[in-house]
Amino acid sequence: MAITAALVKELRDRTGLGMMDCKNALQESDGNVEQAIDELRKKSALKAAKKAGRTTAHGLLGVKISTDGKRAAMVEINCETDFAAKNDKFVSFVDTALNGVFDRGDDDLEKLLADGLNAEREALVQQIGENITVRRVTFFGTDDGFITGYLHGDKRKAALVELSGKNNELGRDLAMHITAIGPLVVASADVAQDLLAKEREIYLAQAQESGKPPEIIEKMVNGRVRKYLAEVSLLDQPFVKDGNVKVGALLASADVECRRFARFEVGEGIKVEKSDFAAEVAAQVKDSDLKDPD
Repeated sequence: MAITAALVKELRDRTGLGMMDCKNALQESDGNVEQAIDELRKKSALKAAKKAGRTTAHGLLGVKISTDGKRAAMVEINCETDFAAKNDKFVSFVDTALNGVFDRGDDDLEKLLADGLNAEREALVQQIGENITVRRVTFFGTDDGFITGYLHGDKRKAALVELSGKNNELGRDLAMHITAIGPLVVASADVAQDLLAKEREIYLAQAQESGKPPEIIEKMVNGRVRKYLAEVSLLDQPFVKDGNVKVGALLASADVECRRFARFEVGEGIKVEKSDFAAEVAAQVKDSDLKDPD
């Protein structure tokens, strides 16, 4: 399969690695992006890239919860700069999008945009002079549960959570925990089997580099899988306000269950290229100096 520039760019955007690393990985995987990512992880190349590729996308989140805890909505609206995110018109647009999701009672983004929100977005782009996107939305509704949430002060991190019964204080604490720690699933059994299989494959490749006997390697892999499940599963995590208590035990003591949650963070997973403005200007000046005057 031909390795196109678009494929290389996609892999670079998702991993933050250099062009040649991405191109070589794609060549080895015959153009399969997901396989290329797995191979790069096995070689530990993503470890350094994770620190270097800090998310720098800008924007705001919006959260709205009904007073009875039966309905809730959350949205992420992105823009190019933090300056634009502070614009009153941008803030107002976030509220418009949030109310649209809440009033519609669903998270169908395409229908929401088609129902007039996209026209407002396009008008705002013209007014502010930056690209603006409605990146993602979610809606929670329940008949017999209780929904609450938390929006951090900077409006860049937030979470919604549904409990099996009403408990304002615990619900808010749980939403704060989810916002801060970022679990992937409620319980370890909820982790998708294909994701777990990928993690096991990666741990196996890493463990085999140790040169230890197969039975020791198996124990190492199983241990890392258990650790991974504990890290990504909400119920197995130490509670953020008391590290001596697991979230699962905290819920059990209150006789409530966590049914589901959603967590947003502005710019999460978006790779933004950073440019050195001073270096660009210096390069342009140097280039102009080398040219013969007319």
